[in-house]
Amino acid sequence: MNIVLFQGFLKVVIDGHAPKAVLFTCMDSRVLPTRFTQSDVGDMFVVRNAGNLVPHAKLFGTELVITTEPAALELACVVNKIRDVIVCGHSDCKAMNLLHAVRTPEEMMKTPSSPLRQWVSRHGATSLTHWEKFEASGFKAPLTFDLGSKTVLTHIDPDNKFEATDKLSQINALTQLQNVASYPFMQPLIKTGEMRLHALWFDIYTGEIYYFSQKKGAFAIVNEETSTDIMDEISAMYIHSEKAVAA
Repeated sequence: MNIVLFQGFLKVVIDGHAPKAVLFTCMDSRVLPTRFTQSDVGDMFVVRNAGNLVPHAKLFGTELVITTEPAALELACVVNKIRDVIVCGHSDCKAMNLLHAVRTPEEMMKTPSSPLRQWVSRHGATSLTHWEKFEASGFKAPLTFDLGSKTVLTHIDPDNKFEATDKLSQINALTQLQNVASYPFMQPLIKTGEMRLHALWFDIYTGEIYYFSQKKGAFAIVNEETSTDIMDEISAMYIHSEKAVAA
């Protein structure tokens, strides 16, 4: 690397730490969040794990549940005063495929000492409950998600484009957003509108990005036809936040 370029890079790293968001996403090597968000060094905190899971606040502090995700959330939103939290899922998620498989008692009994199985079973349980309700309706009934400031009636894959496990992955992204909203240090900010919660879903096969539109109650593909409506919705969230801060 050219030494001048390297010195410039170091300056950005040292002086440019002003993250605007915290992103919880999967550790899958095919998911490159800085690429599809077009972000740079210092733009956002990125927390990665198997299945983009965020433990619910009710599990925090229990003997068997000591994880970094709540600490990362507090570091971002309390210490650094970040006001945008994003959970991003993706297609063909191996953690979601496993969660889908372990829903049967027979699978649950396999390798009980597996950290991965314990992780997805414990922190993906609510996602799986939502998915089973959705499956029982023939993948047609809307689901409800409590995002702190409001309950959103949601249609998962209304065009029936995706595999069952990908439907679970989309449900999981929204469930983890619920978990983000479960922490006491988040709730006042969410209820006043200062904190903005977002969900993304990335199709690794097509490279398409989907944004969860609370207005439409569905994941909307981000392209030239939809980008204006999506940006209008996000802008309205920012205007609401500014009014909440001013108040």
